[in-house]
Amino acid sequence: MASQTFVDLLNEQIGHEFAAHQQYVAIAVHYDDLTMPEMAALFFRQALEERDHAMMMVRYLLDIDARVRIPGVAAPSTDFTDLVGPVELALAQEKRVSEQINALTAVARDEHDFAADQFMQWFIKEQVEEVSAMRDLLDVVRRNVTDVENIEEFLRATTNGGADPGAPRIAGA
Repeated sequence: MASQTFVDLLNEQIGHEFAAHQQYVAIAVHYDDLTMPEMAALFFRQALEERDHAMMMVRYLLDIDARVRIPGVAAPSTDFTDLVGPVELALAQEKRVSEQINALTAVARDEHDFAADQFMQWFIKEQVEEVSAMRDLLDVVRRNVTDVENIEEFLRATTNGGADPGAPRIAGA
């Protein structure tokens, strides 16, 4: 049986994931306005990933016959004055999400909810990758703040796609 504490926190996390989705859309729009198509595309993809994470959590709750609550989210930050700020914000967001995912996993373990613990393992791996990638991007943006083309070229050279076959199912997909 599912831990009610875990279910309640996972419902909160759904809101955090949707908030991250909106924040990444706002960042993508900023870079699109600067005519940086690679940066814009990266953050539009990141937004979709965050939405998918929320929907994976929705699917999990539906699968375990738990109540799903979709919380509202605060408006994202939209006023950026430079190239670096949005990536700094994105890195801080990924670090915060990592803490949230780790806390959820700890609750699952404390509550002996082994299915929830197993479900969270993919998100732990995903967050390690997300923080690392955003940290690398921040380094590149800081080094090339006066050379937008170098930033765009870095993204063209490093962007890889493809779905993770080990990812949890997405509700509605």
